[in-house]
Amino acid sequence: MRLWEQHTCLPLDPEAEIAPLTRYGTGAYLSVNVGYSPQDRAASTALIERWSARADGDPRFRLVRAVDDVDAAWADGVLGLAFDLEDSAPLDGDPGNVAYFVGLGVRSMLPTYNHENAAGCGCLDATDTGLTAYGRDLVRAMNAAGMAADGSHCSRRTGLDIAAVTERPMIYSHSNFAALWEHPRNITDEQARACAETGGVVGINGVGIFVGVNGIDDGAARVEAMADHVEYGVDLLGIDHVGLGSDFSFDHEDFVAEVAAHPDAFGPEYTAYGPLQWVPPEDTRTLPDVLRSRGWDDAAIDAVVAGNFRRVAGETWV
Repeated sequence: MRLWEQHTCLPLDPEAEIAPLTRYGTGAYLSVNVGYSPQDRAASTALIERWSARADGDPRFRLVRAVDDVDAAWADGVLGLAFDLEDSAPLDGDPGNVAYFVGLGVRSMLPTYNHENAAGCGCLDATDTGLTAYGRDLVRAMNAAGMAADGSHCSRRTGLDIAAVTERPMIYSHSNFAALWEHPRNITDEQARACAETGGVVGINGVGIFVGVNGIDDGAARVEAMADHVEYGVDLLGIDHVGLGSDFSFDHEDFVAEVAAHPDAFGPEYTAYGPLQWVPPEDTRTLPDVLRSRGWDDAAIDAVVAGNFRRVAGETWV
């Protein structure tokens, strides 16, 4: 079946190889992160330019600029590739850089990553004041340029403010449900409903501390937990508003080391459960079989693993 993976992460180094992305198999669209709060415009641009050049030279990949390009990648059995930003810091404070990054292939962005910045509050902030005036301008700039506004890692009020301001569907690219597992990175039912009311989609991730199953040897259980979050979302929002954004980090060992070395930057919510575990691409590909074993039909499975985010792209990319 076709796959739409709304958020996956290579090492944030221009020299990183893109070949590991082929672990997702064939006939998949991948949104690859190209920066968060430590990056600026130059650093994220360097990532995009180097990885785009490698994709252009590799027949297994196809750079995606329009929704029709995704359809063609699926049909041809190649990996469609575009990019996302996990914070607005790479804009260097200029909303005009939204259009600049869209031109480079970035099709979604989070205003904030975990902590407060000029655009709004993050999910780990003790005080939640939501989007700032600048953050609201960013959402409008994203609407105009064809970039989806993403509430993952944002505070709860910031996520609700995005839904209130946007004139196009918003997304939570890689967020799970707090009702199933209480964690500040997970979203409330109120946030999820507000997203769905914009026409948007909540993408379920496979990070152990966010699905609630973080044991080293619990790989199969993590996929089942992803399916639990998928089913909860469909019951809450309907079949049209749930997708996948596994948040798999190809540099996960380095990320675990970073969390251990800088616990204050992430907080006890990231360190209380032992080393972080992820659902790898090969296991993400098994999720349709898990859903099928629970009685899902192919049309419902396709909506979640591909069709819903494809619809949102058709309504947000311009």
